Amino acid sequence: MRVSVSWLREYVDLPADLPTGDLEQALVDLGIEVESVVDLAESVTGQLVVGEVREIEELTGFKKPIRFCRVDVGAANGTGEPQEIVCGARNFAPGDRVVVILPGGVLPGGFAIGARKTYGHNSAGMICSAKELGLGDDHSGIIVLGPDVTAKPGDDARPVVGLDDVVLDLEITPDRGYALSLRGLARELSHAFEVPLRDPALAPAPGGTETPAYPVEVRDPVGCDRFTARLVRGVDPTAPTPSWMAQRLVTAGIRSISLPVDITNYVMLELGQPMHAFDADRIAGPLVVRRAEAGEKLTTLDGVSRVLTADDMVICDDTGPISLAAVMGGETSEVVTGGTTNVLFEAAHWDPAMVGRTARRHKLFSEAAKRWERGVDPAVALVALERAVRLLTEHGGGTPGAEILDIDHVRPRTPISLPADLPTRRVGVEYPPARVVALLERVGCTVAQGADRLSEDPGAVGVASGVGTVLSVTPPTWRPDLTDPADLVEEVVRLDGYDKVPSVLPTAPPGRGLTPRQRRRRAVANSLAERGYVEVLAHPFVSPELADQLGLPADDPRRPAVRLANPLSEEEPLLRTTLLGPLLGILKRNLGRGHRDLALYEIGAVFHPRVGAGSPPAMGVDRRPTDAEFAAADAVVPAQPVHVAVVLTGDIDPAGWWGPGRPAGWADAIEAARDVLAAAGIPDERVEVRAAEYAPWHPGRCAELRVDGSVVGHAGELHPLVVAALELPRRTCAMELNLDALPPTPVRPAPTVSGFPPALIDVALVLDDSVPAEQVRRALEAGAGELLEDVRLFDVYSGAQLGEGRRSLAYKLTFRAPDRTLTVEEAVAARDAAVAVAAERLGATLRGA
Repeated sequence: MRVSVSWLREYVDLPADLPTGDLEQALVDLGIEVESVVDLAESVTGQLVVGEVREIEELTGFKKPIRFCRVDVGAANGTGEPQEIVCGARNFAPGDRVVVILPGGVLPGGFAIGARKTYGHNSAGMICSAKELGLGDDHSGIIVLGPDVTAKPGDDARPVVGLDDVVLDLEITPDRGYALSLRGLARELSHAFEVPLRDPALAPAPGGTETPAYPVEVRDPVGCDRFTARLVRGVDPTAPTPSWMAQRLVTAGIRSISLPVDITNYVMLELGQPMHAFDADRIAGPLVVRRAEAGEKLTTLDGVSRVLTADDMVICDDTGPISLAAVMGGETSEVVTGGTTNVLFEAAHWDPAMVGRTARRHKLFSEAAKRWERGVDPAVALVALERAVRLLTEHGGGTPGAEILDIDHVRPRTPISLPADLPTRRVGVEYPPARVVALLERVGCTVAQGADRLSEDPGAVGVASGVGTVLSVTPPTWRPDLTDPADLVEEVVRLDGYDKVPSVLPTAPPGRGLTPRQRRRRAVANSLAERGYVEVLAHPFVSPELADQLGLPADDPRRPAVRLANPLSEEEPLLRTTLLGPLLGILKRNLGRGHRDLALYEIGAVFHPRVGAGSPPAMGVDRRPTDAEFAAADAVVPAQPVHVAVVLTGDIDPAGWWGPGRPAGWADAIEAARDVLAAAGIPDERVEVRAAEYAPWHPGRCAELRVDGSVVGHAGELHPLVVAALELPRRTCAMELNLDALPPTPVRPAPTVSGFPPALIDVALVLDDSVPAEQVRRALEAGAGELLEDVRLFDVYSGAQLGEGRRSLAYKLTFRAPDRTLTVEEAVAARDAAVAVAAERLGATLRGA
């Protein structure tokens, strides 16, 4: 939220010589994040003057409209002659007064202005827009000064456009919706500097009348618990917005549209009450406030036709929906500049949850919706209505109707029981009960002790320490975030000062560093990174269509997924049951950005729902949940095993001057799985790789990884249909393992290192090509005995001379004895024993024999 300090001073008596640094620190101490504090007087240097447009020559022959202007800047240019300026804006005419920066000036961002020749004409200076001056985001046209501005050509334009002010850019957290208004910020600053507050919401306002201003029926008092309205007839449709109001709106980042609409935005900024202005002559029949019917359509003010759902709330007339309640009005009833003479102002109070869901569903994050979902004071509606009516009649003429509609179903706030010593016990700082009461009353709460008000006498029984004293605290209407004792404790600490809370680090408990699970996760991540894989972190949200895209069978346990109650996107409302979906999405995004050789990995949780688990127990914040409550809550929480996944596409070994590259294949995915298991501390002899059929992998190029006979993951090449559905390159490979399914890392003895030389023997075995190389390796190990130190596959060959369906696997066998140098006879005997076991188990024959 952007707001000028001069506007704030209308409601709170800030010190006249207040440094901007002290103002920023005061807001930070109150828990309000300050993005920036800009002294506008220092943002533009050089001559910034008022100019009057004398002549405009339309230039043709260019790709965009260009105008050559002669602008009277008085004596500011030293000659008194009109200044020649080339400008592309179209929203001004001869006779309009504009803001001109002359050569030598510098705009925000270090943009220096000079004299140059452009579009065939000399241009000396610039006619400025609000964005170019740093006053807002509107760049649709230049600033045109209103008729109420008395400045003459050549006068300094800084006071005219508000560049003699200080602007605060604040980031308001979701729990402090009241601070999205001048009223709320002024209240906070009055606390910080202990100065008087002039609350604009205390202005007198007439109540509802027996005869309504307009016939309105509210059919859903939960979604809309208050609806007020008043009619102003005979408004001058050509009345401009006063320059001071337009200037403040521009500073706040809101574009000036028309007087009635600008007034609703101004009152929203001032009081925090979003409003809407209807053209009363364009409304057909009575208004009805109700939930939308599924499939109803409404064209909003941004020109988009929107399909509504039953969760949306709408304001309707006899023609149907004319406004998406609390979010954006409709085209059919909008105030038309230059044509609206009868204005119906509406100020209501809407359910924050409903507004938040509607705004996200339709991707309409308007300034009004931003305030509604954070909470708006329901007691300020009539004051806002009176303020808007007065501003309109003052600047646009017209006659306000005596009838005022006020449909009020607002429930009173429920008192909160607060032990007087709770802030002291929770924070560790002494807060006397009288101090607690004073701070809560400063917020606007009504505080009582039972039926009587708490005594401020520190000598009263039970008051000095607060022990046993319970306060009954009723929060103000503008603080919907205060619902629990913990919220009140936070307010006491915040207003008393966070700096008074000592920073004490807890004593670190004794321990042995990382847990085994943490060590395993780090080892796996380091192992993959060292092998050239790049770690990514994907959002765990997926679409319902992902299961079909991955080709998961109907009975696959990965199909049932947890659905979020309030997803960030309606397109991805489910939690992932496999890492591959989001990971392949990241792969596709990087391919779209020009990358071709990719090796990515992720370590993260997947989520499997507990069918029939029911709902978790309700747990408050007044005490620590019991072990039984924790267990009941954990029984509902989805199972969340940690997986690791890898995806590969393109070349695994890049091409270069050293030779051709090698494309990634299914074997690389299997090797990545082996590397993960080795890094996790699983001995190789406990790992088994078997051919398998498992979606989304290719049925002929998929392997399952087993540890001690239990399947822990799969690896291989993705199915062609999956690759086509996800628009990925052919032969994309992937691997996914369940790290939580791995057994604990065994304690392994230190290896014995022999000082004697090895004996190296190669063997090539011919066998059916359906026999996995892993089984051959295990057979060789079983037959070779204790002398075998290592066995490695180094060549695979198939050809016509071997026969159809046959292939040759060549292994390098390393033999070594721990206590002697092996003889040739011993090494050959060990080799023959290994080959004999392979022949017995798998039908292998020694190639060339």
